[in-house]
Amino acid sequence: MLDLDSEKNLKKIDKKDVLGSIRKFADQIEQSWNEVHSIKLPNSCSEAENIVITGMGGSALGGRILDSLLESKIRVPMEIFNGYHLPHYVNQKSLVIVSSYSGGTEETVSCLEEALHKKAQIFGIATGGKLAEILEENKIPSYIFEPKANPSGQPRLALGYSVAAILALLSKCSFVTMHETEINDAIKLVRDFTIEFDVDRKSHENLAKSTARKLKNKIPILIASEHLVGASHAFGNQINETAKNFSVYFGIPELNHHLMEGLRNPAAAKEFLYFFLFESKLYSERVQKRYLVTKDVLAKNEVQSGGYILRSDTKLDQVFELLTFGSFIQFYLAMLYEIDPSPVPWVDYFKSELAKK
Repeated sequence: MLDLDSEKNLKKIDKKDVLGSIRKFADQIEQSWNEVHSIKLPNSCSEAENIVITGMGGSALGGRILDSLLESKIRVPMEIFNGYHLPHYVNQKSLVIVSSYSGGTEETVSCLEEALHKKAQIFGIATGGKLAEILEENKIPSYIFEPKANPSGQPRLALGYSVAAILALLSKCSFVTMHETEINDAIKLVRDFTIEFDVDRKSHENLAKSTARKLKNKIPILIASEHLVGASHAFGNQINETAKNFSVYFGIPELNHHLMEGLRNPAAAKEFLYFFLFESKLYSERVQKRYLVTKDVLAKNEVQSGGYILRSDTKLDQVFELLTFGSFIQFYLAMLYEIDPSPVPWVDYFKSELAKK
């Protein structure tokens, strides 16, 4: 088995420096938070009556993460849409956030064109491409950024940019209250957890490495609740793309109403299933009790399980803690398979074939 403690060996596999992007997660947050706060926005941005965030794949993760984190804090409805079309209700009183790392995502470009037609308020996030061109032509407020802290160039590894950029926008437009000290504390926390889970921390004291070993040749079933739902979804996305390992997400309490009955068959699946539960002291009391009983059900069905108890004291910090932990796990899992974590050959194949249709 590959030695996860040897950075020299890992670099032979990690040809596009995915590890470098993971290590710069805190820098991404800091850069985008500061840069979006320097963008001049119209006063009318705070008058929107609903918010729609549209994006695909890695570019949609920031919105998903914030949707669950801010559910109890944001003062207007906010929804995430993944597709070619905006919901019918979008109008002049809507704020549409279009996010595409490359700027070339056809679904997101389509949504931008619909938002223009509906005369909605718009804010764009991209590094360039067609999306940036349309935004510039129409003089739409945008965050067109240089991804200095994402050497791999992969959208799924630019989470710090998308999360902090959208959070900064929502803060500037007074949809949520987010103080500078909260962001600074979160950045420091990410730096601390990066040290804890990095390659330099030997395997016997590195939980990210030991977790990756447990997940190798398994199907991770990721379980989370409330403010951690979006972050867990992002982790699953990264396992799929980076480690080339199938993974799915379910939430508590919803899974307690159906999934447990599906543990019986096919019996052969139990060899591969591995339930990984993210527990938090910040979950509501009833939800915390559900985790205890859920683990009991898994054990009685002889289904393998493990988990991680979030240690941070605020919901924002716990989201960033999970994202940091998950980023290192998916990287180490790719290394254990001895797979270059950067390329996404089947996604690229699909796009090239679709372009011919």
